[in-house]
Amino acid sequence: MRIDDPQILAALPDLGIELRAGASMTEQTSLGIGGTTDLLRIRRQEHLPELIRLLNGGGIPHRFLGGGTNLLILDGELPWVMLQLVRAQPDVRLEGNFAYVDCAADLGRTVTFCAKNDLGGMEGLIGVPGTVGGALRMNAGAYGTQIGSYVREVQVYRAGDGGIQTLRGSEINFEYRHTSFAPDDIMLSVKLELPSKPFREILQGIRICNEKRRASQPLNQKSAGCIFKNPPGASAGRMIDELGLKSHRVGDARVSERHANFFVNDGQARAADMLGLIADVRQRVHRAFGFELEEEVIVWKG
Repeated sequence: MRIDDPQILAALPDLGIELRAGASMTEQTSLGIGGTTDLLRIRRQEHLPELIRLLNGGGIPHRFLGGGTNLLILDGELPWVMLQLVRAQPDVRLEGNFAYVDCAADLGRTVTFCAKNDLGGMEGLIGVPGTVGGALRMNAGAYGTQIGSYVREVQVYRAGDGGIQTLRGSEINFEYRHTSFAPDDIMLSVKLELPSKPFREILQGIRICNEKRRASQPLNQKSAGCIFKNPPGASAGRMIDELGLKSHRVGDARVSERHANFFVNDGQARAADMLGLIADVRQRVHRAFGFELEEEVIVWKG
């Protein structure tokens, strides 16, 4: 989709918004898959409600793009424009055991910054790619850690009423790879409460987690992390592996040899390839084990 309304185009600079016309989502997603559309990069969060009103008034559909690390987008010309927050400077501020973090901040960098200031608890998230906002959206977790455990407040733009609100952590439901945020909520900033811990001890935990990831995940290939959620009492990756599906492919979309729940773009995969592979693997697992696997990767088909 392209923005061609002169009134909207003229208003963007005063709202602190950069327009990247015809941006390719292959460059914005860790899978390297996706079509093209206009990308609006938002530098001043306080103007977000006004931008949304302009787009709605012009009949321009829109979606919010975070770090693009857990996302599969369809091919071709997209039917909506993309909105993306630009990381603030500085993006993390500390007060005692509280970390105030811009949601456009890189998750790994945030964990490291807090660790260097003797604030731990999130060591398991150091290798999870993407932004803090994306981690909040899906309650990112690894090695016994979930970000939701440390959330005390989230500032969020709520499309339902067109305003910015601050939610207490107790008002948000954090579950396994799921939260109670509305699909069109946009997380702006978060207040985390982290336990005090010596940097040397945190660093040791980070090293252990990094070694586990390097041994078990295709870190140097284009992927979106785990494709499926683990069903209760079972492992999606183990079932896929037991079916001998490592290296199974549809076009250039392939099941990783290193981790069977990671599907990689092995060249020039298109969304149709990846969706075909997801459907095929899901059907085989259901037929063999009786589980209907649920996607952990977010799929935007239209």
